[in-house]
Amino acid sequence: MGAKSTDTDFAHLRHRMVVDQLRARHLDDDRVLAAMEKVPRHLFVPETQRHAAYNDGPLPIGAGQTISQPYMVARMTELLRLSPTDRVLEIGTGSGYQAAILAELAGEVWTLERHADLADRAAELLLELGYTNVHVIICDGSLGLPEMAPFDAIVVTAAAPAVPDCLKAQLGFNGRMVIPVTSGHNEDLRLIERSAPLGQQDDVKNEKGLDSSFRETSILACTFVPLIGKEGYPQ
Repeated sequence: MGAKSTDTDFAHLRHRMVVDQLRARHLDDDRVLAAMEKVPRHLFVPETQRHAAYNDGPLPIGAGQTISQPYMVARMTELLRLSPTDRVLEIGTGSGYQAAILAELAGEVWTLERHADLADRAAELLLELGYTNVHVIICDGSLGLPEMAPFDAIVVTAAAPAVPDCLKAQLGFNGRMVIPVTSGHNEDLRLIERSAPLGQQDDVKNEKGLDSSFRETSILACTFVPLIGKEGYPQ
């Protein structure tokens, strides 16, 4: 598409993205698909990349970072099983696109970014688009945000050498975390689920000192930029 592409043109491309890239690969969560069709992905990439905004692949956004492939954004979001009241933590704001998708589905989103330029740009765009339930914070995302924990869901958009214990600790009972983890020469997208203690299944999010267990499931092979920080890789 050329420089004169209209909102209608981009809306058509978003619809084709949902049909051809998401539904065709058996993503069927209607709330996630509606969010993917609503959020204007082309606004989250540099103007020189907007013609490719709805293609089936990642795109560079500056500072050596990328906006993830639409399928990966949708798949990770679907795995979180978000409800409208959920409190969500995102590690790696990047362009802000994933945060916008999360904001469509959850009650409140905290998103952490170590690159100040990316964080500032994302915060400005998210506010322009009306996402007042997103809080963009510049910090070492590998440490999470313990002062706002527990979270119902955590999504990490960079590959870690291992699942950080500090992020597991910030996941509420019955919470879900999606994180890419380096495994040998490959990367593996994993779902971490934290169960509540037996007999404590209801309203235990703020309880202290209760035992819980974590279930880890390998989902699919993936490729992400590395998670840089104290609980990730050194810069």
